[in-house]
Amino acid sequence: MKSMLLREIIQLPQNSTPLTYNEIPEPILEAGEVLLRVTACGVCHTELDEIEGRTPPPRLPVVLGHQVVGTVVKGVQRLPSLAVQSLGTLDSNTRVGVAWIASACGECDFCKSRQENLCPQFKATGRDVDGGYAEYMKVRADFLHPIPDSFSDAEAAPLLCGGAIGYRSLRLSNLQDGQSLGLMGFGGSNHLVLKLARYKFPNAKIFVFSRNPKEREFALLLGAAWAGGIDQSPLEGLDAVIDTTPVWGAVSEALKRVRPGGRVVINAIRKEESDKSILSQLDYPSQLWMEKEVKSVANVTRADVREFLQVAAEAGIKPEFQEYELKDANTALLEMKQGKIHGSKVLRI
Repeated sequence: MKSMLLREIIQLPQNSTPLTYNEIPEPILEAGEVLLRVTACGVCHTELDEIEGRTPPPRLPVVLGHQVVGTVVKGVQRLPSLAVQSLGTLDSNTRVGVAWIASACGECDFCKSRQENLCPQFKATGRDVDGGYAEYMKVRADFLHPIPDSFSDAEAAPLLCGGAIGYRSLRLSNLQDGQSLGLMGFGGSNHLVLKLARYKFPNAKIFVFSRNPKEREFALLLGAAWAGGIDQSPLEGLDAVIDTTPVWGAVSEALKRVRPGGRVVINAIRKEESDKSILSQLDYPSQLWMEKEVKSVANVTRADVREFLQVAAEAGIKPEFQEYELKDANTALLEMKQGKIHGSKVLRI
C-alpha cells in the first residue's frame, strides 16, 4: 500500500521533505482490530512537533496522521462488546473516524473515571502506532468513532483532532455566555473553537490574537468581535484565553490579558524551546496574581470526540479546509510551518 513515512527526526524548513513516499505491507490485524481503507486524513500541527522532536519520541519509522476518516474493510467478526455498544452496527463499508487516542489500558484509575487521555499507557495514533497518511490502517475497534452523515470525509477529518481538542479546551475554559474569550493563534483548531463558541455562547465576545494578518481577516469574517496581533490588547480584559500557538510568548501575553480569576488554557502538546526564557520574565503581580489560572489540555477522550461530532452536526459546524494528494503531504506540512494556514489542511487518500 502507498504511504508517507517518517524515518527520522529532522528540522523544517531546512529539510522540506521529511516524509518519504513508500510502498509498505498492508497491516496484519490482531484481536479486536479492524482494517480501514483511508479516504481522508487531516494534517495537524502536532505532526510538525513529531517531525521536529518536540513530542515524546515517535516509533520510527512511523506513518503519521491522526485525523482519519475511512471505511471498514475487514475485522468486524471479532469485535469486542465495547466497540459494538459505542458504534452500533459495524459492517464492512461502515464509515468511521480515528482520533489522536489510539488506545489506553482500560484498568487504571484514569481509564475507570473516563479520563483515558491521562492513562500512563496512552498510545497515540500516528506516533506510537501507524496513522492515516496511508491507503490502509488498522485500528482498535473500541477507539473508532461514528461519523455523522452530514459531513463529507474531508469535512469530518479536521473535526477529529482540531475540533475535538478545541471542544475540550472550550469546556476547560469555564466560559459562560456573555463573557469574553481570547483565542491565541487562529489555525486548524481555533477557527473551529470560534464557530463552536458562537454556537454555544451566542452572547460571548471573541477576540482573536494572531501574528498573521490573513488569519486576522479570516477571524473577523467568521464573526470575531476583534482581531489583532499577539502583543496587542482589546478594549477589555478577558474571562478566558485558549492558546494554540507553539510559542511561550503567547502564554505570557495571555496572562496579561486575562481578568482576575480568569483562566488560560494551553492547547499545545509542546512549546518550542527558542523563547523559553520568557518564562523567567513573568511578572507575578500583573500576570499571575489575583487567582489567575493556567491549565493545560492533554490529548482527548473518546467522549470528547463523539460529543463534539454530535454538537458539530447539530450546529452545522464545518471546517474551512484545503485538500492535498497523499504524495503532497510534505507540501502541506511545509506550508503549515511557514504559517500558510487558512483553516485546516486535509490529505485526500
